Amino acid sequence: AGSLMTTKHSQPQSTFGRSLPPTSTNTPHFQAAESTEIPSYITKCPSNGLCSRLPPDCMTCNTNYSCIYGKPATFDCKVKPHVHCVDQNNHEQENFTINMTCQFCWQLATTDYVCTNSTSCMTVSCPRQRYNATCTVRDHIHCLGNRVFPKMLYCNWTGGYKWSTALALSITLGGFGADRFYLGQWREGLGKLFSFGGLGIWTLIDVLLIGVGYVGPADGSLYI
Repeated sequence: AGSLMTTKHSQPQSTFGRSLPPTSTNTPHFQAAESTEIPSYITKCPSNGLCSRLPPDCMTCNTNYSCIYGKPATFDCKVKPHVHCVDQNNHEQENFTINMTCQFCWQLATTDYVCTNSTSCMTVSCPRQRYNATCTVRDHIHCLGNRVFPKMLYCNWTGGYKWSTALALSITLGGFGADRFYLGQWREGLGKLFSFGGLGIWTLIDVLLIGVGYVGPADGSLYI
């Protein structure tokens, strides 16, 4: 009886072992999952558009550092995997050339990149204050070097104060400190209010200072 039970148990086990597929059949399953993974740069790459119009993130180019600065240069490029583009005749291609000006990204015009803004520096100061900004080149612009770079920029943010409103308040209600209150300068506003505009002298001076832009908002921002 003991041998019979052993036989009954061993038969299903051996049959189950034969029915299992080899371990190597699991490999194509994982390979297929990896091949369907979409790279992150695909969202920036238009499908079936002109290869020369692709953003730089969609291509790989041979950098020609021997070009002459400021002169037109031609670069050999190749599209990245999963990117599809065409030439002028609507034929799909992988290798192509682009024409660009020979210059580094940090040498581009200010309209060709976007920088972070700072709201903690003073825009109205002497000398003018600068801040450390991180700039990124726009997608349709091609250049040499890093597309993200640091740069020192002048403070140029605004808090929404209008120069015309401040000047109008200084002329009409400057004796009561309305112009200083509007600009957020409460101490100066109270001083003008209780001194009747410094007997008119402070009022005249503020009209001149606001008119030339020397006196600005208390938060250090620019007029709009």
